[in-house]
Amino acid sequence: MFLHSRHLSRRVAIASATVLLTGGAAAGAAWATTAAAAPAGPRTCTVSDLYVSMGRKEGAAGSLYWPIRFTNTGTTGCALRGYPGVSVLDAAHHQVGAAATRTGQAVPTVTLAPAHSASAVIRTTNGPVGGPCRATGTYLRVYPPASRTAVLVPADWKVCSGTFRVAPVTR
Repeated sequence: MFLHSRHLSRRVAIASATVLLTGGAAAGAAWATTAAAAPAGPRTCTVSDLYVSMGRKEGAAGSLYWPIRFTNTGTTGCALRGYPGVSVLDAAHHQVGAAATRTGQAVPTVTLAPAHSASAVIRTTNGPVGGPCRATGTYLRVYPPASRTAVLVPADWKVCSGTFRVAPVTR
């Protein structure tokens, strides 16, 4: 019985190894086919690809809007998807109040060809409409979407009435 059991164990081990090897090869071939068939999208823009600047301030219906512009300075296309992180800083680079909250709008993927731009709009109230204004900041600290590195952008910005919102990056 001991010999039979040992012989059976060896046959099971060989059969298992055969299944694993052929199954693994099939899975590897399937993965390679899937990976080759999937279109490669543009890479995510990094801080080194972008020039971050401010557009033109506009006021409407008691609100003040200011677009943050992201311009691709690289030689290849890249993509931005989501919301930038934005906070107001004073001249000594200390944060003034809380960072901007997200608007909750749909988040598109924006592909930027070299020298092209996209924007994310920040908003506050146009004066103390329901609450006081904070001190006017000297800079905005901007984290592009999917980035852990910030850019300081010179910007005189005053948050009023506790309203400081940011929209996602759009064309």
